[in-house]
Amino acid sequence: MTTRLLGRTLALATVAAVVLAASATSAQFGRRSRGESVDLSALGHVPYDGRFTFARLRYGGGGGVFGGRFRRGGGPGWAHDYPRAERNFMKILQEISTLDPFTGPEGGTILGLDDPDLFKFPFAYMSEPGDWTMTEEEALHVRSYLLKGGFLLFDDFRGGDWYNFDAQLLRVLPGARLVQLDISHPVFHSFFEIESLNFVQMYDRDMPVFFGVFEDNDPDKRLMVIANYNNDIGEYWEFSDTGYVPIDLSNEAYKFGVNYVMYALTH
Repeated sequence: MTTRLLGRTLALATVAAVVLAASATSAQFGRRSRGESVDLSALGHVPYDGRFTFARLRYGGGGGVFGGRFRRGGGPGWAHDYPRAERNFMKILQEISTLDPFTGPEGGTILGLDDPDLFKFPFAYMSEPGDWTMTEEEALHVRSYLLKGGFLLFDDFRGGDWYNFDAQLLRVLPGARLVQLDISHPVFHSFFEIESLNFVQMYDRDMPVFFGVFEDNDPDKRLMVIANYNNDIGEYWEFSDTGYVPIDLSNEAYKFGVNYVMYALTH
C-alpha cells in the first residue's frame, strides 16, 4: 500500500470514529433510532452557494413532496435515510478531502426531478428506485442533466425493484444499456483503492451487483449512472454513528460513496 493510500485509509478510520462519537444533532430533525420516522415537514431546498452539496432526488406522482409509496418509518422511499445519511457522509468528505462540502443539519438539498437547479449539482442520489415514478417532462429533464455532465447514483433497491428501475431508466435514456461493472473500473479507484465488490450488504441477502450506464453506451467513455443493486450504502451512512452497524462495513460504504463523488467531479 502506498503512503498516500495508507494515509487515506487511516483518515477514513479516524473520521468514522469521530462520526461515531459525534452527538451534536440539529433539534430540527432530532436523533433517529432504527425504525423511527423522520419529520417530512423539515425537508427543504438548500440554496446553492458554490460548495459541493449532496443532492437527493424527490420523485412521486406529480412530483409532490409527499409523493411516492411510503416505506418503513412512515416516509416515502426517496427520503429513506434522510437526513442522517448525507449529513454523516458530508462529514467524511470534509475531513478526508480538500472539498468544502455543505455540512448543515439538512445534510444536503432535496430537488424535484424537474427542478432547474439540478444542473448546479454534479452529483445526485436517488433512493428506492423500485418506487420511482415521473412525468415525461421530468424524464426529459433528468436526461438533459445526465447528458450535460451530471452523475446519478441509485441506491437501496433489490429483488423485484429492478423491473421498475429498469423501465424508468429507459424512459430517461432510451436505448441505454446497463453494464455490470467489475473491480477494474476507474470509479472504484478514483480516491480509495477498493479491493473487492463482494461487499456485505445491509440486509445480508444476495450479493450486491454494481451496474453502470455509459455515455453513448461506450464503456470507454464517461460513466453517467451507477446503480447499487442488492445494496444500501446509504443505510450504513445513516447508522454509522450509532453503533448499530460494524465500523468496518460503514467504512467500506463510505469508500464507495467517496469514490463516486470524486469520479463525478473529475469526469
